[in-house]
Amino acid sequence: MMATTLTDRALVRIFGEDVRGFLQGLVTQDLTSVTEGQPQWSALLSPQGKALFDFILWTDGDDILIDCEADRAEALARRLALYRLRRAITIAPDETLAVHWSREAADRPRDPRLPALGARWLAPPTEPATGWHAHRLSLGVTEGVAELGDGETLWLECNARELNGVSFAKGCFIGQENTARMHHRSKVNRRLVVAPLAEPGDRTRATYPDLGLMIEHRRVEALGDALTPAWLKAAIAT
Repeated sequence: MMATTLTDRALVRIFGEDVRGFLQGLVTQDLTSVTEGQPQWSALLSPQGKALFDFILWTDGDDILIDCEADRAEALARRLALYRLRRAITIAPDETLAVHWSREAADRPRDPRLPALGARWLAPPTEPATGWHAHRLSLGVTEGVAELGDGETLWLECNARELNGVSFAKGCFIGQENTARMHHRSKVNRRLVVAPLAEPGDRTRATYPDLGLMIEHRRVEALGDALTPAWLKAAIAT
């Protein structure tokens, strides 16, 4: 069987009363854009607009499936449950499905952040995929609490605008005020970037010695030796 399962990902299923309306006021993405075969990258932010959880939203009929870090799935479910109040909504892990990835799978949806990341889809688990981590980092795409931090990095500093992780037309969401202000002022002074491995410093978020890479939170005028793929060059040139 083809090895495609991303074993560090898990799925949280949300179903019940007006699930899309529930999430619409919480997360950064417009739930109307999450359609069959068209997942969307999104996040749950702090009130200050800093990333707490990033994830990909999928639709399954009236349900929404959240494709998130496996190690953070339980914490994400608990956090979302705080906002449920009296709504008849269930938030629970779905272990019948897994997240799959392939660099080349023409009949599958493309990763919503960047088509070059490859194909991504949901199906029962198979054998673990290989090569995803190196491929993602080679394209300068960061994700997860180890790289984005836990309430440490403003969402637009995570390159959310360039990688389709936020809607500025949907109305309010948690952290929307600071996020919208940065967007309209075109003022993103720092960026999370992938760089060649060096001695870690106070800007370093994660190191990957096996790949010779690290993640740093750098000022845009001091990106230095950071990887600057075309999507990032276009962003910092404006």
